Amino acid sequence: MDKFRVRRAIAATAVALAAVLGAGGWAADTQHAVTGPPPGSAAWTADTTLGLRLPDPATATPAEVASFFEALTPAQRDALAVRHPLVVGNLDGAPVQLRYRANALALAEERDRELARATDPALTPQDHTAARTRAERYRTLLDGGRQILAFDPRGRGQVAEVYGDLATARRTAVVVPGSDIDLLSFDRAADPYGTPAGMAKSLHEATGRQTAVVAWAGYTTPVGVGPDAATENLARAGAGRLARLLDGLAVSTRPESPATLFCHSYGSVVCGLTRPGPAQASGVVVLGSPGMGIGSAADLDPRVPLWATARNGSDWIGNVPNVSLFGLGHGADPTAPEFGARPLPSTGSHGHTGYFAPGTASLAAYAAVALGR
Repeated sequence: MDKFRVRRAIAATAVALAAVLGAGGWAADTQHAVTGPPPGSAAWTADTTLGLRLPDPATATPAEVASFFEALTPAQRDALAVRHPLVVGNLDGAPVQLRYRANALALAEERDRELARATDPALTPQDHTAARTRAERYRTLLDGGRQILAFDPRGRGQVAEVYGDLATARRTAVVVPGSDIDLLSFDRAADPYGTPAGMAKSLHEATGRQTAVVAWAGYTTPVGVGPDAATENLARAGAGRLARLLDGLAVSTRPESPATLFCHSYGSVVCGLTRPGPAQASGVVVLGSPGMGIGSAADLDPRVPLWATARNGSDWIGNVPNVSLFGLGHGADPTAPEFGARPLPSTGSHGHTGYFAPGTASLAAYAAVALGR
């Protein structure tokens, strides 16, 4: 890059950041990514009650986990879920129905713990309020037989929910969200199509409920517009977690039809850095993308098709420069013809979070892609 282009990129970055920050403000607090095995893993690996060595959550592959559970009786599986709900509920490769049961147990335990904290005289009134909020959040996730595929209370909290039947659905999709998504905002009522739950429900319905959709808030997302959103640190941590989820789905669902990824905003950086192979994904769709952390579609596996949704005119992400400079920015625009992605329409969508809204051309296109058409 010559000096003129460098100066132009710096100027573009400064102008765009000024525009974005003037609208939303700079979030100064940085997030610390939740990584590593699930809570309770030490007790799990030390458990010898079955007379078997349990697979190490830190090193066992989802395929190895699946093989381990296949060799157990139903009673043995259930006993492990009861003793170690947070491990079994987050263990990619474990039977899906067993994970639902384990996460229900873990949510109930965490709800009771937060209710106790809400009346603990040693804590502050602010602690009591936060505990009540968390307890109510856990209660709502326990309501109505929800299919919680993952639940991790650490940090801001992570959760994944399934819409449809992973065991019988002909096709599977995974929604990967962007900034400001966590346990509390995963399925917020306001701006529903900007949440993984809202996107997943809308896609599930648009496919005639033929596709099972995973709403995945399984990584630490940036908060607001700030250093985390402008860099790849959280996306790199999330990419490892996403790859493991996909490997787990590959052994839990139809291996001949791996999941299609729908990656929104900063989530498209996570998907780009994951670089899924054909055993992990049938395709990748990006929307409202600031860039994918790659130079072009050629940086991805050519056997995994990439689609990019045309940016609607009211999507503020268009103000973000498509540069990668001094560790800031996420690179080339996936919607640019030279990037090499297959284009998808966005007619009828509005704003940064409107691409999954019913009646839009984008949702209709997403349904067709998810159904393998």
